[in-house]
Amino acid sequence: MRKNNIQKIGKDVIQFEINALKNLKSNINSSFSKVVKLILNSKQGKVIISGVGKSGIIARKWAATFSSTGTPSFFLDATNASHGDLGQITSGDIVILISNSGQSNELKNIIQYSSRNKYIKLIGITSKKDSVLYKNSDVGFLMPLIKEAGPENIVPTSSTSAQLALGDSIAIACMKYKNFTKLDFKKIHPSGTLSIKLKTVSDLMVTGKKLPVVNEKIKMKKALNIINNKKLGVLIIRKKNGDTSGIITDGDLKRIAQKYSNFEHLNLIKVMKKNPVTVNKDTLAASALSIMNSKNITCLCVHKNKKIKKTIGLIHMHDILRSNIN
Repeated sequence: MRKNNIQKIGKDVIQFEINALKNLKSNINSSFSKVVKLILNSKQGKVIISGVGKSGIIARKWAATFSSTGTPSFFLDATNASHGDLGQITSGDIVILISNSGQSNELKNIIQYSSRNKYIKLIGITSKKDSVLYKNSDVGFLMPLIKEAGPENIVPTSSTSAQLALGDSIAIACMKYKNFTKLDFKKIHPSGTLSIKLKTVSDLMVTGKKLPVVNEKIKMKKALNIINNKKLGVLIIRKKNGDTSGIITDGDLKRIAQKYSNFEHLNLIKVMKKNPVTVNKDTLAASALSIMNSKNITCLCVHKNKKIKKTIGLIHMHDILRSNIN
């Protein structure tokens, strides 16, 4: 077989799948809206997804995507369901069954079990309107009739690509309507690269007794002792009402010592840097690092929000870099 022929086959398969996705897009109608609304209106139940063969593999992906985007879900093995695992389905749950033909024998027991309980809602994803699955579904979504990419139209290829895309579409629609944010995403993804990228200033900042905070009226001598003890290379200077009025750094102290012969008796308020650069506690650590780089500084005062001028934490460049954020 020639090299060019191999490449043509690859391109043809991808074109088949592109066509399948275009057909699916044309089928996104009121049935799609009903599926999404049914899931959104399920306040306490779970979303249980099942399928057989290649559709079963797609069902696993649906469950994983739903769960990671704020819709509690799990995959139910159709064979094991008939041997006791039907007990995992309870009142208030939504069952989604994926089957291109809608006639898979392994799914029939799940269909019957769900149909007997009016508090269990069944969503059928199939391409056959006259199938057992579609006829018994509370909400049915008809997949377009899709030509598979392989010879003789027998290998599930284009159809499973369309199923995969449909699952993503439903999950993201639910995600957006729930206002599921990147902070929500971080809570259920505590490990891995995504979690690192989503770390906020509040995850890494220094707080409480470790925070190097002093009154603006103290002398430089005392300030020098505190900055040495806290070992953060900076002092946060507060007014009587608790608002931050300025900061002073190790570098500032060295410059002051060179400028004033009797610097230990100076008041901090006379030599501090006023209006230090601040960030909100929910700012992404990566964004905080970018601010430091652009301002050529190594730390930022952290405030609860823009309106409150009281410093609740200190984020240092070293803490961000140690977390492999860059």
